[in-house]
Amino acid sequence: MAHKSGFVNIVGSPNVGKSTLMNALVGEKLSIVTSKAQTTRHRILGIVNDDDYQIVFSDTPGVVNSAYKLHDNMMEYVSTSLQDADVLLFVTDTLEKKMNHEETLERIKKLKVPVLCLINKIDLSKQEMVAERIAYWQNELPSAEVFPISALHKFNLDIVWDRIRTMIPESPPYYDKEELSDRPMRFFVSEIIREKIFNFCQKEIPYSCQIEIEHYEETPHIINIRAIIVVERDSQKGIVIGKGGEMLKKIGRQARIDIQKFLDKKVFLESYVKVDKDWRSSEAKLKKYGY
Repeated sequence: MAHKSGFVNIVGSPNVGKSTLMNALVGEKLSIVTSKAQTTRHRILGIVNDDDYQIVFSDTPGVVNSAYKLHDNMMEYVSTSLQDADVLLFVTDTLEKKMNHEETLERIKKLKVPVLCLINKIDLSKQEMVAERIAYWQNELPSAEVFPISALHKFNLDIVWDRIRTMIPESPPYYDKEELSDRPMRFFVSEIIREKIFNFCQKEIPYSCQIEIEHYEETPHIINIRAIIVVERDSQKGIVIGKGGEMLKKIGRQARIDIQKFLDKKVFLESYVKVDKDWRSSEAKLKKYGY
């Protein structure tokens, strides 16, 4: 049997469950997951290897109308994922009546590659609602295959897997067969810290934060990490630190627990907060932070 490899790219509106789907398909928590929209900012690759195939899954930010330069950069990831997909997973959910970003939907309709429309979160809806959503998307995307799924409970993902394996083209592997992602460990550490900020801080604070891993040193017995939490305002710095430093300690404590699980090694984590005014609106600062 010839070896098969392909890029399977995941796109959709914010908060429909793209990152949960990515993690379920890859079998590892690579993308952070919160209940807040626009959690994912980067294009994150998760690589699944077998003797006969390599599937490169790609999680992308939710499709948004731009309010910051950061959003423009996030949408560039989405645009690229539409261009280089061998298979596209378009994710919606039972609550999304229609995709608000019409331009992206029109581009999906014109794609020549296979499209799987995955209606997520069916565990939260009645059967009649699921049937109505299936009919709607079959009409909206007549060339796509439509599947109701629950990424959280992994319902119907075996069927999706079977379709993906048949659709990817014959090709040698794109990455080393031992690789799990194209991102370095520093990136996943920063994402885990950012996830805790989303979990514990409210309103605009999580969206204004960016994480820099200033120091990452792996020794035989422990990994030493120094992280800088970047915010846009002095007032935000005070909120992230909290009264008596309690919020920063809480973020660091919970992040360290998850980082240790991810790295399977003891971790010492130091966290600091600094202000970089309006970093989300500056092209130079966005490049500095890896966007």
